[in-house]
Amino acid sequence: MKKQSIVFLLLMVAFVLSGCNTVEGVGKDVQRGGEAVEDAAK
Repeated sequence: MKKQSIVFLLLMVAFVLSGCNTVEGVGKDVQRGGEAVEDAAK
C-alpha cells in the first residue's frame, strides 16, 4: 500500500513539473494551487 502511494506521488510530481518548465511557471502553478485552496475554504 505504501509503495503504491509513493509511486502515485512521484507520478503527480512528474506531471506537475512537466507542465511548468520555468521558475515563472512553477510560481504560477503554486499560485493557482493556493487560489484553489482559498476558494475551497470559502
